[in-house]
Amino acid sequence: MRTLFSGDVDVSYSQLYVVSDPDGWGDTPYDPRAGQTSGLCGAAVPGYLLLTTGLHTGPVGYTVELHETEPDLDESWEEIAEVSFRPVSDEVALELWGGDGSFPLALDEVDHRVRHSVSGMDEARERELECLDGLVIERHLLQFWPAPPARDRLIKQTGDSAAYWHGVARKRPRPPAPEESAESR
Repeated sequence: MRTLFSGDVDVSYSQLYVVSDPDGWGDTPYDPRAGQTSGLCGAAVPGYLLLTTGLHTGPVGYTVELHETEPDLDESWEEIAEVSFRPVSDEVALELWGGDGSFPLALDEVDHRVRHSVSGMDEARERELECLDGLVIERHLLQFWPAPPARDRLIKQTGDSAAYWHGVARKRPRPPAPEESAESR
């Protein structure tokens, strides 16, 4: 296991991203969570992950790991979801909203499985004013390992914030498959 990033990051609008396409998803007509069962780690846009936090604005703890094989499942996390991700370039980064920060992630251009584990979403939302003063309550662990693509999977959900975002994802229609998009051009 290799730690690619570990530290506190300041989120805005309850989101941050893993980006491997410098053009991002701005011209894509659908939400990166569209059609998923989990709303915490949107993976519907190739080369891009939309990561959702409970905290609207303020610091959250973030750790990103790269594993050679699937890591053991740690059930102590309050929220756990998995998605598939393949970088579309060799430049991959954890990025903050609005260009407020970028942290390089050494990921190869191969298929990965990603486990997004979170604790403290609801408490951070409830105590946002304290978080704005620097208190870190919410913690995230993003684990990558090589694996063939598979549907997203919700493993554990305990909080109201996570339930809300899962509902958002499920209400969005699934985006067209890449071959369907190519045919419509």
